Amino acid sequence: MELLTALLLSGWPVLSTCFPRRYHFVEGPLNWTEAQTYCRRTYTDLAAAENSEEMKQLMDTVSSADHSSEFWLGLRTNNVFQWSDRFDGDGYRKWRSYEPDWIEEELCVRTENDIGWWDTSCMEQYPFICYTGTRLEPEFIAVKEPMTWFAAQSYCRENFTDLAKVWNNELHQKVQNLVPFGSSAWIGLSRPPLVWSDGTEFSLSWDGARPRGVSCGAASPKEPDSLDFQPCETRRAFVCYSRPAPVWRRVVKLRLSPADSVELNDPAVKADLLRKARLELKCKLKIQI
Repeated sequence: MELLTALLLSGWPVLSTCFPRRYHFVEGPLNWTEAQTYCRRTYTDLAAAENSEEMKQLMDTVSSADHSSEFWLGLRTNNVFQWSDRFDGDGYRKWRSYEPDWIEEELCVRTENDIGWWDTSCMEQYPFICYTGTRLEPEFIAVKEPMTWFAAQSYCRENFTDLAKVWNNELHQKVQNLVPFGSSAWIGLSRPPLVWSDGTEFSLSWDGARPRGVSCGAASPKEPDSLDFQPCETRRAFVCYSRPAPVWRRVVKLRLSPADSVELNDPAVKADLLRKARLELKCKLKIQI
């Protein structure tokens, strides 16, 4: 008969990414990169918000500081292309001449036979290349039915592993051999249009200017539902965020032998276990209960 182990929670360090953000207004003025550096050294990062409640808290922080003009958030356009499965390899790219051209809506990548890669609107419809197998030994599969990039991604994930990823010339040639001459096909490279400084996925809806080229996100208490995108070299106030300290808990284990036939739901038994646990903490952890 196995030993019965009872656990009593009373204080063990726990780290969690679910703690709410605390926002800190800084007069500055600094450009976006300087503000990011300051926030990372002093707090956690430039302000990010995952939902409307956090954005309201952020705006309230700025308003309480009697600041009424625009300020930097930790938001900027993302000019980093990533593979669909987030594996970036060694940064291998096979762009054709003058690509990528960073046009606002051209966020997904297609390959055209031996010409190379283009950044293109994700809503265009092309055949596509999926892969299956391991990362070191992928097998590529051509799908002739034209789809948008997102539909192609879903198809590959449902039927194979993902859209094709290419990180060396050998794999590039294998993919190119599946694309008819003069035709194009989606591969698994894309970039999200916006990214928070700390890597949080941008999921808010907003009014106002749309980003073009390399630009950084600003907001104003006068228009709390709007975002603006401006040259990152502009100097202005900004908001940082931090996380509260983690909660501490401790775990104490009490072992009962098979001879200790007890009913753990009995209030008297529970009280006795608590008493023994506190004695154990005093003895072994040398803390005052």
